[in-house]
Amino acid sequence: MRNKIITLLLVISAVAHAQTDRTEALILSENNGWEYEVKAGINIGGASPIPLPVEIRKVESYSPKFNGTIEGVVTKWLGAEKKWGISAGLKFEEKGMITGAQVKAYGMEIISEGSRVSGLWTGHVKTNYNSTMLTIPVMANYKLGRLWKVRAGLFASLKLDGDFTGSVSDGYLREKTPVGQKIAFTNGNSATYDFGSHLCHMQWGAQMGGTWRAFNHFTVNADLTWGFNDIFESNFKTISFKLIPIYLNLGFGYRF
Repeated sequence: MRNKIITLLLVISAVAHAQTDRTEALILSENNGWEYEVKAGINIGGASPIPLPVEIRKVESYSPKFNGTIEGVVTKWLGAEKKWGISAGLKFEEKGMITGAQVKAYGMEIISEGSRVSGLWTGHVKTNYNSTMLTIPVMANYKLGRLWKVRAGLFASLKLDGDFTGSVSDGYLREKTPVGQKIAFTNGNSATYDFGSHLCHMQWGAQMGGTWRAFNHFTVNADLTWGFNDIFESNFKTISFKLIPIYLNLGFGYRF
């Protein structure tokens, strides 16, 4: 028993010493104006038209998925007071959603019996969107006291992988024009579509957020990102309106 107690005390002493070393390193880094952080979180949101077009009559379901993120951030604090700072990050993230909607005269290209047919769809649409992104945010930061900081800036994302697939059911397709040949899908029949090859390789937009220092090393973070460009390439015209990526990232971080 005595040996176990001694071992436990040695472990506690080692942990305390390591924590002290990390805290001293953090203070030294802050005094030099540098801050290093690793963040993890989830993206909640989706790709949405702004405003909602008349073609979408009713949104029946929405699932934000579990869109995980991990990010490394370096911040350089400026001036004697170190209230203002500039940060740059490298983020690996997922963005996606699953939606169901009732639409009318909605631009569509379906796969039916091995053939692709384009036209205007009226009925139910289910969409599954997912993108894996490598993102670089560049932000201006401002400290609100010792525990809070806020930030705003821009981000650029490179698509590493992505899918935009789904199905249509309980409706009909008018080929090419609103009065074109009618192809109906009823009694449980459906057709699929796949627009993944038309996803844009680059996204960019604005980001703003804040951080609360819960403990000396641990932080709680929230950031809103709003894309400036469509998730699809500019030459993709099947969907007639832009889908803008809008996400709220919630998570925690560790300051070194």
